[in-house]
Amino acid sequence: QVQLVESGGGSVQAGGSLTLSCAISGDTSSTNYIAWFRQPPGQGREGVASFCTGEGAFYAHSVEGRFTISRDNSRVYLQMNDLKAEDTAMYYCAAKRGALREECIATVIFPIDADALDAWGQGTLVTVSS
Repeated sequence: QVQLVESGGGSVQAGGSLTLSCAISGDTSSTNYIAWFRQPPGQGREGVASFCTGEGAFYAHSVEGRFTISRDNSRVYLQMNDLKAEDTAMYYCAAKRGALREECIATVIFPIDADALDAWGQGTLVTVSS
């Protein structure tokens, strides 16, 4: 089983930057999918960025060009630049074993079925003031 713990959230002014980190532990041998989701206040959870081993990174249209997802052995990062008030949300990382490329792409386009992913972190809050 995979465990995920996010960190790095905080308050920042519009135009600023933050880097979120997600520590990955446990049995990650077949975990080929890592993604960042966010849930703005009063809204549903949406995919922001996904990374599938061998397939690369995918981004939601709303963050493309501003956010970058990256991974090393034990952490996945979300570098967020030029933050906007509408980026205010609770941010979560999630992981899945044996994911297909189509799942990686769908993450940033369609609403997700949270139960379809194997592990979720507890979330980290990002607040952007205008």
